[in-house]
Amino acid sequence: MENNLKVLICDDSVLIRKKLRGTLEKCKCKEIFEAENGTVAVEMAKEHKPDLVFMDIVMPDKDGIEALKEIKEFDENIKIVMASSAGTQAHLKKALEHGAFDFIQKPVTLEAVAAIIEKLLLEKKEGSMNV
Repeated sequence: MENNLKVLICDDSVLIRKKLRGTLEKCKCKEIFEAENGTVAVEMAKEHKPDLVFMDIVMPDKDGIEALKEIKEFDENIKIVMASSAGTQAHLKKALEHGAFDFIQKPVTLEAVAAIIEKLLLEKKEGSMNV
């Protein structure tokens, strides 16, 4: 499943970023960037203009909801997938209200990531057909 997606991973856990990077590499993503908090994620999103962002919700410094809002302010086309552990339903609802593309439950599985990438690629393909 070759794709030319640029993906940004934002999570305060090095272990989770590493695991997600490995999963994205298996999904043949072209470029993968990493951010350890929401502040860095916003700056990297401005610089690299990723197609897709996997954003942890609960992080120190700037949480995922704030980073989501800021990224959507300067580029509403970036698709942001919120990643959360169990028990953050209220956060997920808020994230979806602010324009999150989807959400993914931790621990993240290859199947879940592949399904989101497939959904995004399908949407991009359909979008280019409607031009």
